[in-house]
Amino acid sequence: MKKPLILVTNDDGIAARGIKTLIDVAKQLGDVIVVAPDSPQSGQGHAITLEQPLRLYKVDLFEGVEAYECSGTPVDCVKLAKNVLLKDRELNLCVSGINHGSNAAINILYSGTLSAAMEASLEGVPSIGFSFLNYSPRADFSACTGFAKALMKYVLQHGMSKGNLWNVNIPDLPADEIKGIKVCRQADARWVEEFVEATDPRGQKYYWLTGRFVNEDQAENTDIWALENGYISLVPSKHDLTNYEALDELQSLEILTS
Repeated sequence: MKKPLILVTNDDGIAARGIKTLIDVAKQLGDVIVVAPDSPQSGQGHAITLEQPLRLYKVDLFEGVEAYECSGTPVDCVKLAKNVLLKDRELNLCVSGINHGSNAAINILYSGTLSAAMEASLEGVPSIGFSFLNYSPRADFSACTGFAKALMKYVLQHGMSKGNLWNVNIPDLPADEIKGIKVCRQADARWVEEFVEATDPRGQKYYWLTGRFVNEDQAENTDIWALENGYISLVPSKHDLTNYEALDELQSLEILTS
């Protein structure tokens, strides 16, 4: 029986500890190809490279796995994988991560991890973005492996109904303390941003983005609630940003142009 083909990518860079964990899981479920940035690309969102050529180099980092590092963004990695490396092969699943840090709530808009998975989903490939709520470069991802394997195996066997993109966040807890998986919605939360102003040695001002995360959504069916209460959050996501609730109300505007 032919094995499924799984693309693994991330935004923390091909040498990150999280992607190695995801590759080890994927190897148990199918044939694996890795295309990931050659350096950290956190916060790149759905950026693509237009003003300079992309470089793609084959690397020998993961035993028994075909792997490439890319000079571009996470989305560039998926585009090159789908249209160059795998243009004549059927891709059954794309997994991105495991990200070092949360991509819950509004973070999905900024996340290179989720944007890479979303890019594959735009091509009709079932895709999952995985994130672990530990920001350390040396984080221990062992608590993630069993859950990641179970979710990937489910998708390979059953597909994704009514969409093909999941945003999965895993709390920073030992595996036996994680209560399970909650299928939930994205919390209505935001960043309150600030810029720290300073002066460089040449006397020029510069600005460093900082801020704090504010969640005013106290409902119990959100990803933030799930994570704060010891659950893995799974948010079925999509790329359609249409505000359907406003469509009928705004029909009156059409008279202005007739």
